[in-house]
Amino acid sequence: MNTAIAMRTDTDPQADLALLGLMQLVSPALPIGAFAWSQGLESAFELGWVNNEAELGDWLEGVLDDGLSRCELPLLTRLQQAWAEGDVATINHWNQWLHATRETAELVDEDTRLGTALLTLLRNLDLAPERDLLPATPGYVTLFAWCAHTRNVPVRQTLLGFAWSWLENQLAVACKALPLGHTAAQRLTEQLRPQLVDAVDNALARTDDELGPILPGLALASALHETQYSRLFRS
Repeated sequence: MNTAIAMRTDTDPQADLALLGLMQLVSPALPIGAFAWSQGLESAFELGWVNNEAELGDWLEGVLDDGLSRCELPLLTRLQQAWAEGDVATINHWNQWLHATRETAELVDEDTRLGTALLTLLRNLDLAPERDLLPATPGYVTLFAWCAHTRNVPVRQTLLGFAWSWLENQLAVACKALPLGHTAAQRLTEQLRPQLVDAVDNALARTDDELGPILPGLALASALHETQYSRLFRS
């Protein structure tokens, strides 16, 4: 029994600090304003495309499969490696590539505004990268990868943390705008946790020529949201 207790209490301080750093980065309390964006989901509610818990689960699973696993998650892998190597050309390449894949003004605005807010926070914490390493307009994903690199977060955990943060934000949007009860949100969390893992596995396996989101519905919802009369969110 003593051996079992010793095994449970044995610690790796660096791994613990990395985990805590990741938790800080994905926390809804991080003051960058992520709560203000729905990524087209509010428009999907308004248009009647998503009306209930089951339809929301289908929508989110589709965005995971055809969006995050093909775009943000594999880019995090490449960007975190580039930050580790100080490869400015690669950082700039993928930052620009991601900017070019944003199909609406609102999606572009979200990525750049969240990136700007995160960079401001990092500078206030003396954690920002040197200016000569930064792209001209660093996006949120690019700076998320930097934070994970500086906190020594393993790449797989970086992707899981990013996907978890995305899911929490989308469910928070639904709780405000669908509306979706908090218990239903927890049911969807349980339902989609395995899909988060699958999305990370798929992202890690993708080659460069397999990247790019396939989300015409989300793009259309986001475009229509730009002129939506009544709305709570900025996208």
